[in-house]
Amino acid sequence: MDFDHLITFVEIAKQGSFSRAGQKVYRSQPAVSAQVRQLEQEYGQKLFDRVGKSVRLTVAGETLLEYARKLLTLRDESLRAVADQSATPHGTLAIGANEATCLYVLPDIFAEYSRRNPGVQISIYRNFSHKVIEKVESGVVDVGIVTLPVKAPSLKVYPIFRDRLVLMVSPSNPLASLKSVTTAQIAEQSVIFPKTGFMRQVFDKQFRPYRSQLRVVMELPSVGMIKQFVAAGLGVSIISGSFARNEARAGLVKLIPISDMEVWRELGLVYRRDRTLPRSASAFIALVREGAGAAAKEAEGRAARRR
Repeated sequence: MDFDHLITFVEIAKQGSFSRAGQKVYRSQPAVSAQVRQLEQEYGQKLFDRVGKSVRLTVAGETLLEYARKLLTLRDESLRAVADQSATPHGTLAIGANEATCLYVLPDIFAEYSRRNPGVQISIYRNFSHKVIEKVESGVVDVGIVTLPVKAPSLKVYPIFRDRLVLMVSPSNPLASLKSVTTAQIAEQSVIFPKTGFMRQVFDKQFRPYRSQLRVVMELPSVGMIKQFVAAGLGVSIISGSFARNEARAGLVKLIPISDMEVWRELGLVYRRDRTLPRSASAFIALVREGAGAAAKEAEGRAARRR
């Protein structure tokens, strides 16, 4: 057995097909079948059952899959650990975050990181926060940036970003002239909901008392789409203020505080407590914490000047 066999085995389990797995690992179907036969001979057990045109794992195959994933993760960690002995970070930084964070929080951070560490390639796993946490816990991802709070004893959590939720409307909306609005006023508007995630949870909770009168005109999968349709005047929505800052500055939308809604979106950096991180990840963590510290001091300064 070698790691190549395990990579093929895991891909078959993922695809449910020898031929599709072969396309992913760049091997012919006969070559894939030969690798599986070698694994079955070595373990003395049948690993897959054919079900019509697809295949599924046997009980023995399910057991091997769990170990195969661990072995492949350990192999990747060992390669990075050995390659990580130089003083300058290099190799790959594996980071996980959701779409909005990738689009509106990370670009400037990545630009500075790449300037400081040109020898590091950034690999992004984009998914919801709970999926990112799973990948960090399993060791597939070095560092995650997720919505707080996080309840995972195995992870170190460091808050890095805090942003108040506000109402977003088009400049032509009657609410655009107001300095603040209430939830009841928002409920009288046509509303655009996100389909899933943290913001959807906020919507469901905040507007539960107004469910019978609420007019939800759209449910959209991304922050970018929501901003476009709000700007076009098709409805209003709630958003993290910084996620629409550029559109507000350009006059495409108006951002209005919600007087009876004190909700903040908080992001945190997460990584395994018991894992020795590669230099590429340690350098990223240091950079993000440096930026978060500077932002906190700036916020304190603004608050002091207001007083």
